Amino acid sequence: MRPIDLASRSGIALKRAFHAQRARRLVSTRHYSNGPLLPPTYETLYNKYSEVRRVLGAQRLTLAEKILYSHLDNVEESLLTNTTGGRDIRGKANLKLKPDRVNMQDASAQMALLQFMSCNLPQTAIPASIHCDHLIVGARGADDDLSAGIKTNHEVFDFLESAGKKYGIDFWPPGAGIIHQTVLENYALPGLMMLGTDSHSPNAGGLCTITIGVGGADAVEALVGAPWELKAPKILGVRLTGKLNDWVSPKDVILHLAGLLTVRGGTGYIVEYFGPGVETLSCTGMATACNMGAEIGATTSIFPFTEASARYLRATRREQAATNAELFQNFPGAGSAEDSFFKFKADEGAQYDELIEINLSELEPHINGPFTPDLSTPLSKFKDTVKQEQWPEKLSAGLIGSCTNSSYEDMTRVESMVKAAEEAGLKPTADFYITPGSEQIRATLERDGTLETFTEAGGIVLSNACGPCIGQWQRQDGVEKGTLNAILTSYNRNFRGRNDGNPDTMNFLASPEIVTAMAFAGSTTFNPITDSLTTPDGKEFRFPAPHGLEGPKTPFVAGKEVFKVQSQPPNPNVEVAISPSSERLALLEPFDAFPQGDLTGLRVLVKITGKCTTDTISAAGPWLKYKGHLPNISANTLNTAINAATGEVNVAYDLDGSKHTIPDLAKKWKEQGQPWLVVAEHNYGEGSAREHAALQPRYLGARVIVCKSFARIHETNLKKQGVVPLTFAEEADYDKIEAGDEVETVGLYDMLKNGGQGEVSLRVKKASGDVVDIKTKHAVSKDQAGFILAGSALNLLAKGA
Repeated sequence: MRPIDLASRSGIALKRAFHAQRARRLVSTRHYSNGPLLPPTYETLYNKYSEVRRVLGAQRLTLAEKILYSHLDNVEESLLTNTTGGRDIRGKANLKLKPDRVNMQDASAQMALLQFMSCNLPQTAIPASIHCDHLIVGARGADDDLSAGIKTNHEVFDFLESAGKKYGIDFWPPGAGIIHQTVLENYALPGLMMLGTDSHSPNAGGLCTITIGVGGADAVEALVGAPWELKAPKILGVRLTGKLNDWVSPKDVILHLAGLLTVRGGTGYIVEYFGPGVETLSCTGMATACNMGAEIGATTSIFPFTEASARYLRATRREQAATNAELFQNFPGAGSAEDSFFKFKADEGAQYDELIEINLSELEPHINGPFTPDLSTPLSKFKDTVKQEQWPEKLSAGLIGSCTNSSYEDMTRVESMVKAAEEAGLKPTADFYITPGSEQIRATLERDGTLETFTEAGGIVLSNACGPCIGQWQRQDGVEKGTLNAILTSYNRNFRGRNDGNPDTMNFLASPEIVTAMAFAGSTTFNPITDSLTTPDGKEFRFPAPHGLEGPKTPFVAGKEVFKVQSQPPNPNVEVAISPSSERLALLEPFDAFPQGDLTGLRVLVKITGKCTTDTISAAGPWLKYKGHLPNISANTLNTAINAATGEVNVAYDLDGSKHTIPDLAKKWKEQGQPWLVVAEHNYGEGSAREHAALQPRYLGARVIVCKSFARIHETNLKKQGVVPLTFAEEADYDKIEAGDEVETVGLYDMLKNGGQGEVSLRVKKASGDVVDIKTKHAVSKDQAGFILAGSALNLLAKGA
């Protein structure tokens, strides 16, 4: 590959940014005035917070705003540009932020690191970590699955480990745990801002950390020390009152909220929880609610720092972090006004753009699905709904754990249920799988006897990895593709075909407690609050209300030595392991720059109807093995999309009427030099932070995506890879453009040259010769216009812009 050398041309500017960022990391801890000692992270945070207060004065701020604005590269520029003197920031300001760290899971880390390597820097500008969690297939049990996964994926793991050593990035080996649980246990701290290359990274918001899911190009921006841009989110306040009843869990808070807001309702918002009910929740329970905020499209979610947060820090052997957080909140700073203190909660009188109140005392368990995480049904109505919708009444499998619900509290509450059923002589009648979220969780549950309870009941404990949640599941029950069946999981996402590749598997999301109860019953119509099971001796058994412990009585144990983090300073002598003949890893070639004028001669590759998620655009499961090889993984592009004209899945028609799969036609057009666009409906790119869903179309020749609306992360990813995302000014215009139509842009080039200012329309020439003009909208910022003109964000970094 021809490297993108940051030292060439005007790239020296980026080199300076990198070294300046590194210098900030080396600042030693020091005293402020005659006050207490602050660690460097909080020293930096307080300095920035003081600037925010200087710029905004006594303006009341939410917790999210305080943390987010205190990570701005230039506070005054970001908060006072086009914001009416700072009074109209939300939804308008372009925030240029300096995160504290970046966390990457192994599937997305491959492409992120390949891009970072192109920058020819000796180390990352901020701390970072790699977590090997996505490539282990769940099948027979932890030991067998992990051994098979390491054997199958050793080439990728070797690459990631060697990159970690070369650039000084923490490396968590396969079996160490799922990224979000591991980050919560080790890196999340109140007041920090992190980026994660996974949409469920906001899990860390349960520990009062602003964590935002991003694509690999976004991660690279932060890793090289450049500011990362975000349109200032609006703030959606969720006020919690009351206290959860016995059968209700924190999972039900977000399941209920998803039903209220839908998968698009949180787009452009940070969800901030507050109110007296917050104090009744565990830290890991709060993390569960933040984790699934991705399912409503939220930028991120966050909770205040509570006593439960401090208890969790101590339980995870971070006593000093708990002390530092308390010290920081009481640090006097300059002056004695209340605003001089940085409290990990919203200011008194802070206003929210939207407000929802949930009385925890009145909340009941919910079950969401199938095929979408926002189809929410209260447990009391689920039996009737199953019968009315003719969903399967037989449950084929119950799966608990994962990054969303594998906490000590979750597992010990389930343990109380399993023990009660066991005493009555009952075992699960559906397959029952348990996925620990981390080695720390697994080892502690093993020490305290919880895992033994599960296995004695017939449960299968899978590896500390994502497994079935992301499609890495080899079912052992003989359910073949095309067989209608129902599973219940405590996971966070349930798109069609996601878990096992079978589009007829209905995944219903619920709390671990409800999943477990139904696994024992083997039925989707069972309600453990009202219904009974018959024991082997003919007696009626009703589950007692679950109970458990927020955390272990003694601190968590770290687990096996082989799963511990490899943390080391950067070593320039390490050679990153990539074989020239690899089918799984390939160095990147820069994309071509935008042409010197509007786009002409585009053709509509396919017009899509219905939900088009990142799973639709770039499937996971068996395709995860090609995450580091763009040409190979591009063969799955849009391969489960539905053709709007015919209703066929993965079918597109060439201009001569010949039938192809969508990726095959895209590849053919790429080889012919035919640029193309896609037409789609609402929330295009919903789901994960999967950067490949932008990279693959770009690689195959896509220049524009036009739809009714975009999911936030995917829209940003498209711009970073040089694809122009446009939305219909009038949604009805979706009906005016069809596959095969010839399209040229009007005003696009001027808009890009003017830094995102200006209108763009599409001139559509039909096969009949008729011409239709379609007005569009865009959300391209000045920096993003530069990315598109350069061909990609990575190309622009080479110029030091």
